Amino acid sequence: MNFLKQKKDFLSKPDKSGIGGIDEDIRKLVDIINKNPNYYTTSSCAGRIILMRETGEKQENVFIFVTHKKASVGQITTAIKLDKRATDLMYLKEEPCIMHVACKSIEHANDLVNSARQSGWKKSGIISIKPEKVMAELISTEILAAPITSKGKVMVDETYLDFLIKESNKKLGHTREKIKNFENAFRSLK
Repeated sequence: MNFLKQKKDFLSKPDKSGIGGIDEDIRKLVDIINKNPNYYTTSSCAGRIILMRETGEKQENVFIFVTHKKASVGQITTAIKLDKRATDLMYLKEEPCIMHVACKSIEHANDLVNSARQSGWKKSGIISIKPEKVMAELISTEILAAPITSKGKVMVDETYLDFLIKESNKKLGHTREKIKNFENAFRSLK
């Protein structure tokens, strides 16, 4: 099957993401990439702030709170209070933007990865090479992860929690800037 047929077939499928669509803050970049005949996106996330349960075992429903926007202390403390399951650990995390892109050739993938890296998506690379397509994974570098509860007990005071959330919001803002930078850089790719 040729690349353009694969692209058409993939992009015509329903969205399988947890939110049922593309994050608004990365939609423009996704659209720009998908209009280029040499590329198409297979997944994306604009970056997010999450509160998640970690027990050391694989389990369902690990996410207690998820936002792709800035978070507040009130949102996080409310989510902690509403979670009735005491767990080994609960983490506050800020995760960077990530995107998986199918590329027509190794040359196209190399150009894409170089463009992403120059735009600040430093953890980008080629992850799969097959005759019909080459897959690239593009990831920015902003990340924060801190345990904040243990066995249902909050282990940080409100001052430190406020600091963590401000840092998470700042990192999320940097991620948004890098998305814009990559939008501009991608336009020059053939």
